[in-house]
Amino acid sequence: MRYTVDNADAGQRLDQFLAKKIHRASRGQVREAIDDGQITVNDQAQKPSYKLRADDVIDYPQIDAREEEQTPEQVDLDILYQDEHLAAINKPAGMVTHPAKGHWDGTLTAALLAKFSQLSDIGGTSRPGIVHRLDRDTSGVLVIAKNNEAHQALTQQFHDRETEKEYFAIVTGCPDRDRDMINEPIGPHPRYRERMSIVRDDPAGKEAQTFYEVAERFDGFSVFKVMPKTGRTHQIRVHLAHVRYPVLCDRAYGSRARITLGEIARTEDAQIVLGRTALHARRLKITHPVSGEPMEFEAPIPPDLHSTLEVLRKFRSL
Repeated sequence: MRYTVDNADAGQRLDQFLAKKIHRASRGQVREAIDDGQITVNDQAQKPSYKLRADDVIDYPQIDAREEEQTPEQVDLDILYQDEHLAAINKPAGMVTHPAKGHWDGTLTAALLAKFSQLSDIGGTSRPGIVHRLDRDTSGVLVIAKNNEAHQALTQQFHDRETEKEYFAIVTGCPDRDRDMINEPIGPHPRYRERMSIVRDDPAGKEAQTFYEVAERFDGFSVFKVMPKTGRTHQIRVHLAHVRYPVLCDRAYGSRARITLGEIARTEDAQIVLGRTALHARRLKITHPVSGEPMEFEAPIPPDLHSTLEVLRKFRSL
């Protein structure tokens, strides 16, 4: 398909414009098509944030959005709290929050549709109830909205940084300081579409702050209590990798996707101790969107991270 931009459309972001232009396509699908080079402006690839100019010629494919429509799936959910307005879920590692390229089934949203009779629909058919998200391999507390009023109020809290988030992380390395604040802008990686990176001189970069505190030290490893002040994509993982303390078993930003008992105990034992990112959303504080009461949800450290911690205490204690 081809479209020539007129004066009325000039100034709009490329992804926002096409999400409205292409029948039934979501902004997420449009962004993927742009990142994959399927969409061009004046025969050149552009970023999703590109601002349209009059007489720009956009070439774009037909995008079928049917695969984003969610089918309810019966999955046991660990519900930490719920009332008529919201619910707090302890998301397991390995579960995608909402459908995305390559992950259309087994999502949290499919499980939510089967569990709850009512969910907010502000995010569209692919993200019912979803106010914020956790990466696939990150476990822990996730708040969902059951109606649009709650959704809007919760979204505003996250936007205004009125929520408090605390993560548990096992990292590679052992810093000499007890705590630190990482203040580095984050934006899309210049080469790898699935990753983010530190981008100081790129207008696409957004401010990001992460505070961490060392909770426990080992020989070559540490446990961090991490409190992000902003909520950028992959923020904790990018920031910790930047200061050379990558989250253990982070396949995108670290040096390994899994760790064996032999690697920790310095033996030949090939038993896998951990095979996913050692990051867990442990605690979340919000204000109830209707009553205005402060609320705090906590998800216990999952068994795989707890057992990894025990192995480190046994073989790598200082």
